[in-house]
Amino acid sequence: SCFLRHARSRNYVSESEVCRLESVPLDFGDYHPLKPITVTESKTKKMNRKGSTSSTSSSSSSSVMDPLSSVLDGTDPLSLFAAAADPVTTAATMDSTRKKRDKDDSSAVGSDFEPWSSKRGEILARYTTTEKLSINLYMGSEKRKATTAGSAVSEKVRTRLEELDDLEEGSQKELLNLTQQDYMNRIEELNQSLKDAWSSDQKVKALKIVIQCSKLLSDTTVIQFYPSKFVLITDILDTFGKLVYERILSMCMDSRVSLPDNFSPESVNDTAKETCLNWFFKIASIRELIPRFYVEAAILKCNKFLSKTGISECLPRLTSMIRGIGDPLVAVYARAYLCRVGMEVAPQLKESLNKNFFDFLLTFKQIHGDTVQNQLVVQCVEIPLYLTLYSPAIDWILRCIAYRAPEVLLTEMMERCKKLGNNALLLNSVMSAFRAEFIAARSMDFIAMIKECDESGFPKHLLFRSLGLNLALADPPENDRLQILNEAWKVITKLRNPQDYINCAEVWVEYTCRHFTKREVNTVLADVIKHMTPDRAFEDAYPQLQSIIQKVITYIYDFSLLFSVEKFLPFLDMFQKESVRVEVCKCIMESFIKHQQESTKDPVILNALLHICKTMHDSVNALTLEDEKRMLAALINGFIKMVSFGRDFEQQLSFYVEARSMFCNLEPVLVQLIHSVNQLAMETRKVMKGNHSRKTAAFVRACVAFCFITIPSLSSIFTRLNLYLHSGQVALANQCLSQADAFFKAAVSLVPEVPKMISVDGKMRPSDAFLLEFLCNFFSTLLVVPDHPEQGVLFLVRGLLNVIQDYTWEDNSDDKVRIYTNVLHLLSAMSQEAYIYRVDKVDSNDTLYGGDSKFLAEVNKLCETVIAQILDHLKTLGKEETLKRQSQLALYFFNTILAHGDLRNNKLNQLSVNLWNLAQKHGFADTKTMVKTLEYIKRRSKHPDMSHFTDLALRLPLQSRT
Repeated sequence: SCFLRHARSRNYVSESEVCRLESVPLDFGDYHPLKPITVTESKTKKMNRKGSTSSTSSSSSSSVMDPLSSVLDGTDPLSLFAAAADPVTTAATMDSTRKKRDKDDSSAVGSDFEPWSSKRGEILARYTTTEKLSINLYMGSEKRKATTAGSAVSEKVRTRLEELDDLEEGSQKELLNLTQQDYMNRIEELNQSLKDAWSSDQKVKALKIVIQCSKLLSDTTVIQFYPSKFVLITDILDTFGKLVYERILSMCMDSRVSLPDNFSPESVNDTAKETCLNWFFKIASIRELIPRFYVEAAILKCNKFLSKTGISECLPRLTSMIRGIGDPLVAVYARAYLCRVGMEVAPQLKESLNKNFFDFLLTFKQIHGDTVQNQLVVQCVEIPLYLTLYSPAIDWILRCIAYRAPEVLLTEMMERCKKLGNNALLLNSVMSAFRAEFIAARSMDFIAMIKECDESGFPKHLLFRSLGLNLALADPPENDRLQILNEAWKVITKLRNPQDYINCAEVWVEYTCRHFTKREVNTVLADVIKHMTPDRAFEDAYPQLQSIIQKVITYIYDFSLLFSVEKFLPFLDMFQKESVRVEVCKCIMESFIKHQQESTKDPVILNALLHICKTMHDSVNALTLEDEKRMLAALINGFIKMVSFGRDFEQQLSFYVEARSMFCNLEPVLVQLIHSVNQLAMETRKVMKGNHSRKTAAFVRACVAFCFITIPSLSSIFTRLNLYLHSGQVALANQCLSQADAFFKAAVSLVPEVPKMISVDGKMRPSDAFLLEFLCNFFSTLLVVPDHPEQGVLFLVRGLLNVIQDYTWEDNSDDKVRIYTNVLHLLSAMSQEAYIYRVDKVDSNDTLYGGDSKFLAEVNKLCETVIAQILDHLKTLGKEETLKRQSQLALYFFNTILAHGDLRNNKLNQLSVNLWNLAQKHGFADTKTMVKTLEYIKRRSKHPDMSHFTDLALRLPLQSRT
């Protein structure tokens, strides 16, 4: 098998010309790649007549939807711009949108209305208690009397009435001394009992549970828990209202067709109407005001089944009913519930909502009455705390009123507040409810009103906080901005309680960053440090301090400006808890990577960010999750990539050396540093145009040395292999031949250490495919690596072949043969007069040996060894279970000889024929592939220098599978 002595001589330039695609002049005309595509479909009909061949009829359809266009609903994003230019289409679209919006405005609540569900969690989290609570549970009645058939109907009515009266006769159990969590669990149990009773058709029991729960809303014994209790119990009421509505709606289904959403009472059948009236009559017979009000409000929507005006008549009556509730706190939450239900079922009836609120204003003085004061003394609750209990209810009522309300309503509300002596509680709710633009435009008016508020009831700093929240969303008049900040900060800076202080400061920092320079921001940060440092108050305020940092970097994202804010880094020092400190550092780095457009060498930025990255790096320990490590490494790498000292390459290398010492525990960072240093060496080569001076040659060697000593510290074996190869290529390109040899030797000596299985994305995978890929890349590089004068011919190739020979391959793997076949490709390329590619200013073996016969003989010997190994392996695959693999490998080897060997050599020619027959011998060859291969050989035989392929084609039979 004298393979390479007669390797096919290659003229790579002419081969490249032959293989190049033919260039055809293209007339675009109307064609544009983004235009909608018209697909022409060819339909084929088969006529299955006896004794006739199938005839084909073809029809063309140009209306078939292109599968990619169908995803875009027939319009691609670029076509939309064209549509926008068409005035008729635009006008029609705007008109329909306006009509739709006007309709939505009047009849339904839009997506811009914040639903009650978003408030629920906030209230439950804020209004908690450690005091013991009590609850009355409905136990059910055991009384049952025997009935005769004649009196069944009247008896049933009497039983129903008795069951309702049962509530007054002690069929309930009082549970005392419950913790808040126990209480919440009991309420959840009641909610489940309600659903169970309903599903088992015990409607009266369900009603009793709801009445029982509603009664709990009249109890204010643990007053600070009342808002949370209201949330929990109204959940049950909502469930009940929904169950009743759906039950009556299901009765309206006519022949399984349900009513449309906007049905009229006329389309409701009599049975459904009667059931609906029955529910309202049952509720009207509840004796106590509070449960009667709440249960009727819960099923308010059911009025739609009875009459068109039902809801609009009920709302004013229910509003008036609330006047009978004596406790102002209970009354205001009842009003909030009515607003909530009203907004869901009839948001257009704003008059009733307004009447509800103005009723509340009339009874507002009750809050300061003797009854309330006595109750607070008994429960040891201070007035400021008591007033905050009103906030969720008043906020909600005002939010409902202010929704899509004109600006004039805000003016009216402000006037009413002034009449009530600028009540702080009310003023706070007004600022929370109305649109931020309206509030911001009247900032100075609100500040004047806040100043006149009574300090004793509701703290002024909370009012400034509410104002600040609005100013974060909308801008006040430009001339007022500085005065607003001064007025607010005068009050904020006097706050003694650190928690109150930081809650306000956090909001106003955003206003400062938004409208002022770094001088004002610095002043505000200094004030925060001054207030939060004594007694380590910052330890209880990490969320707010984090929020401040987030706001500062959102508005000041020029990092040279940010780090020139004197108090920014001292502010970071307040984050003493490591987990929080790392989170803050991550935020800063994310902002830097997002906003930093150009590379930097600013020493202020570099020192500050190195300190921040070091903090992130030092947080890594044995328990750190891989995802967290990956994220930290990505942020640090983002920073490293943004550092550039321009042409000062030595300074750049010094930076990388410092970074390596700082970030040695994060492997991806070390990998990035090696790539960066390699890139630095290549940039140096580019600047010198490949002609290194003594100084640059020494510098490049320093870069190579950096990589050589860093790579062994990495744990991933394939990362090390690839970096040795990559760094060796860089060394070769910079004419550092001995250093390149050192890298390649290191890679060769590392191959035996490759384990059978490696972890890829957290899963164990066989390493064979990765090793095969690496070795193929390595062979491509070895073609241009010149031999060392003292090491003998092809010493690196021989070393690598020895390693491959000794490596333990899997029994069911043919990768070894595939690698040997690639070695043949390499040796074939090495025997050419001029190599297919070369490294500039590096003499490869084609120049060094100049086609010397001794060199070619050595190459040939190597080749014979490799072929012998391949043939030995093919023999071992002669068993029945491995015949398919033998067939595939034989064809693979045949193609290698076809591409790289000179088949005028008789031995080689005979070997190729034997391989062809072996591939087909046991019927495992793919007939299509064999046919195509033979066609290729016949095509090639027409070339003048390939006439011997004609004889070869005649010697290659095609065997059928049978």
